[in-house]
Amino acid sequence: MNDINREMLKENTMDGYEKLDVYNPNLIEEIAGAYKKVLKAIGEDPDREGLIKTPERVAKSLQFLTHGYDLNPKDILMSARFKEDYRQMVLVKDIEIYSLCEHHMLPFIGKAHVAYIPNGYIVGLSKIPRIVDAFARRLQVQERLTMQIKDAIQETLNPLGVAVVIEASHMCMQMRGIQKQNSVTTTSDFTGAFLTDKTRAEFMHLIGVKLH
Repeated sequence: MNDINREMLKENTMDGYEKLDVYNPNLIEEIAGAYKKVLKAIGEDPDREGLIKTPERVAKSLQFLTHGYDLNPKDILMSARFKEDYRQMVLVKDIEIYSLCEHHMLPFIGKAHVAYIPNGYIVGLSKIPRIVDAFARRLQVQERLTMQIKDAIQETLNPLGVAVVIEASHMCMQMRGIQKQNSVTTTSDFTGAFLTDKTRAEFMHLIGVKLH
């Protein structure tokens, strides 16, 4: 998206905070046209008052929900990689996840817990949630999302180990299909030191403990 024309849209909120949303106007038009056809196909009138702007709103929403395709998680990590002789676990837990299931394009929502053990380099703490977002803001399956976060950290920082656990509720199971409202899916992936029972047990203990 960086090499094509963009439309810069600004939204002022009540507290004076200025939010900058970046949209591709050509893509907005294309997606909106498709959704106008979808509205007709399900028996709606896309020209009635409540739906006139809906195709455009959906198009902008989809661009935001899939903006991870324009982000390079490894570049995000490299932008704040620092030499440091720290070799204990670094854990960022309860990172909110909002993603879209690639099978039904319905949301799955949950939390990620990410840890690594440095091997000469640490990374700015905010970059861990940022790479989680970079992968989550794509059409996804939870299993792949878990592995992608782990691989990005392992390949960029070369730590002594990486651990990722994701817990999420899937609307494709709750709103349709089996319709089980309280089901939660947990996925995990580990490398290096976290493959040992002791280190993995410490990680699992910490993500389940309230320390604040």
